Amino acid sequence: MKHLKSQLKLAAAITLALSSLASTARAEDAKPDNEVSFNAAVTTDYRYRGISQSRLKPALQGGADYVNNPTGFYLGTWASTIHWIKDSGGDGNIEWDIYGGKKGEIAKGITYDVGGLYYLYPSNSLSPSANTFELYGQVGYGPGYIKYSHSTTNLFGFADSKNSGYLDVGANIDIGTGLVLNLHAGHQKVKRHDAASYTDYKIGVTKDFGICSVSLAAVHANTDAYFSPSGKNLGKTGAVLSVSKTF
Repeated sequence: MKHLKSQLKLAAAITLALSSLASTARAEDAKPDNEVSFNAAVTTDYRYRGISQSRLKPALQGGADYVNNPTGFYLGTWASTIHWIKDSGGDGNIEWDIYGGKKGEIAKGITYDVGGLYYLYPSNSLSPSANTFELYGQVGYGPGYIKYSHSTTNLFGFADSKNSGYLDVGANIDIGTGLVLNLHAGHQKVKRHDAASYTDYKIGVTKDFGICSVSLAAVHANTDAYFSPSGKNLGKTGAVLSVSKTF
């Protein structure tokens, strides 16, 4: 608990630092040079790359983001409750992400996003450690995108799995009446662990109600390598309902 409290205090300090950066924004601009946003969510199941991180149970999530609009540079932090660390024999029930990068336009209508993301699992006590760092690059056109993430460390506790990769393609299509159709397919390659590699899919819809956004998605990962302590397949097809707010 002491470790968790110290990590949460550090997360709060980062959030305050991001907030202070926003104070330099010029009030006369329609879009300030520096922007900070915060987000909070509750979900019926935290699925990451198709695999449940919360033992097919609800999770609480939240984070903060800073963007420098003139340059496209950004920093962010995000956290979620999880169960899989304890289910794997370790300690801790929090995933804490810290990321940064740069985004912009390559040409008219063609966007890019490159950066790095560190997945921190406080006091996870697993060996090898579950802590993971990935570099990523994304190109988008219209509602579609393609993204590749590459681990420079072992991947989520898999031994000797450095240089694993995840390919993600998808689209978020405005279908009218405030509804956005969310489509995704991805493939996780776990280096030197072929049995743990898999493909995942998602189809869902999101609607912004102003006071909050609500999304409902069907998610599936075609793998038999990830199970809960009770024997449930953590990649099985399931419906995920999420309610989120950005402010």
